[in-house]
Amino acid sequence: MNATAIDTHNIVSSTEAVSILTKSVETLIANPDLAGSLPAIIFKGAPGCGKSTIVRDVAKSLNIGFIDVRLAQMERCDFAGLPSVNDGVTTWNVPEFWPRDPNSRGIIFFDEITAAASDVQVAAYSLILDRKIPNSGYSLPKGWYIVAAGNRKEDHSVAKTMSAALANRFVHFEIEANAEEWGEWAISHDIHPSVTGFINYRPNLLFKMKDQNLEMGWPSPRSWERVSQMIPLFGDNEDVLRKVVYGLVGNQAGVEFTEFHRINSKFDDVLEMLTNPEAEIRIPEKSDQKYALCSAVAYLLWNGKNEEEHTLRISGMYRIAMKLTADFATLLAKSCMLGNSKIPRFQASMLIMKNPGYKKFAEKFGEAFTKKYTISE
Repeated sequence: MNATAIDTHNIVSSTEAVSILTKSVETLIANPDLAGSLPAIIFKGAPGCGKSTIVRDVAKSLNIGFIDVRLAQMERCDFAGLPSVNDGVTTWNVPEFWPRDPNSRGIIFFDEITAAASDVQVAAYSLILDRKIPNSGYSLPKGWYIVAAGNRKEDHSVAKTMSAALANRFVHFEIEANAEEWGEWAISHDIHPSVTGFINYRPNLLFKMKDQNLEMGWPSPRSWERVSQMIPLFGDNEDVLRKVVYGLVGNQAGVEFTEFHRINSKFDDVLEMLTNPEAEIRIPEKSDQKYALCSAVAYLLWNGKNEEEHTLRISGMYRIAMKLTADFATLLAKSCMLGNSKIPRFQASMLIMKNPGYKKFAEKFGEAFTKKYTISE
């Protein structure tokens, strides 16, 4: 009889994590009386895989409060407060950061919970299970949902054993970095096109701990986001930018990225192709440069000042797409439909499909596009 292999990890994608958390929080907001019965969530995963970003983005998308409690940096009194004696009676004064408005809504996020000292974890028991801080009279308002995040021991990060009592208070999920999903997030959050193009080209370098010096910079979603932030600061000095990139993602990935960025850092021709109907459409031959072209178009498409400029650039996008092969044309259209921080995905998709260029694009690439992608709000 063959033994059935059991997967001891409960792995979710970042998209699934967002969906699960959003639904849980929305349920609590709609019915705060469920506060005592809805289980808290804990997301585990390697450092830099985007756990904190997911929770923060959900709070922002729902327009609710967000309190980041770094348990690993706390002592027990930082969490539960300090005592005072009045008329011979000892009372506990809880920290001011805990929410007090009974009508408020938000997420309490216990980050780095697996790195917290044991007595701090114990202090968290009551708030996580009973939504109270012992001996203080404080109760967490019903509209606040509790989420935690922590690292795993196998990732060579600080991760203490969580007691069974604390672990049993959560529903557990593990998050793994996914290049395609991260790419969608990156485009919608205005990550620099050199970074999104490079990860499209080298998806295995989005997250890599193996054979890396983990005491230095190494590739992760967090470190690539920081590379994006550094490019505008040091992009005019190639030597300094190279050293900054090496410091963030390590020398191995840094060598590849800086070469990719150097070759593909000039976007003047792309903007000209987008905005000038008479401009010659020049498609590069190398695949890495095609990835960079698609990323640059998606980045520049929604940077117009008004709807008229968006329409002009969408028409330019279609002129470029029609010169591409089906794989890159569908990648380009999908990337552009993600919008950015100013233009939501659904609005971007509608503007692209309403453009006169969509008909010819659909005739040429419609089958390839619908096989690979769907459009959703």
